Amino acid sequence: MLYLVATPIGNLADLSPRALETLKSAQLIACEDTRRTWALLSAFNIPRPELISYRQGNEERAGERVLDAVRAGHTVALCSDGGYPGISDPGYRLIRRAVKEDVPFTVIPGASAVDLTLLASGLSTSSYTFKGFPPRKPGALQRFFEEEREQPHTLICFESPFRIAQTLKAAYQALGDREAAVCIELTKVHERVHRGYLSELIPLFDGKPVKGEVSLAFAGANPKFARPPDDSTE
Repeated sequence: MLYLVATPIGNLADLSPRALETLKSAQLIACEDTRRTWALLSAFNIPRPELISYRQGNEERAGERVLDAVRAGHTVALCSDGGYPGISDPGYRLIRRAVKEDVPFTVIPGASAVDLTLLASGLSTSSYTFKGFPPRKPGALQRFFEEEREQPHTLICFESPFRIAQTLKAAYQALGDREAAVCIELTKVHERVHRGYLSELIPLFDGKPVKGEVSLAFAGANPKFARPPDDSTE
């Protein structure tokens, strides 16, 4: 069986008992960074099994090795550096192959920066869309948000700590002055969440890169999440 194992995105205490037992029983673990995964295993005193790197760039070769091991009757775990494999991390291609080739797999749930961002933002949870990392080029970044202008759902994405202000500005231009949240280092010691209108958040990060993992949430197209015209900072 192939197990897709969600691992902590920061706080190691978030590793579930089921995930722990799965990693203990795995004969082969395919992981994004073998050093990071070995550190996780060491923290829980898990004897080191065979570790192989499964990352962007070697997914085809490593995926073949994973599927061969499962077909041979071995217990194999796939994990990323944090969160779910396949969610803005390597894993999707292997999952698709497993489906097409009828290789059995199951998902071991755990921490996810997507869900944590949605809840920590304080924005609507009735529906949401996760779009991974926004494009880097200005034109593509602008279109990324323009596509969401009339959508009612909360938008979740990840971002580099060095690009927060640029992305917030693009969102402001495309979406208007609506509520948003910047989540930094979720589940970690220095976790912090900045909430407010986009016009309030931009000055907090303009020319001020931060350290750590960053995720962003933007309110959907609903008047209750938009700054009233008479309260505009423009």
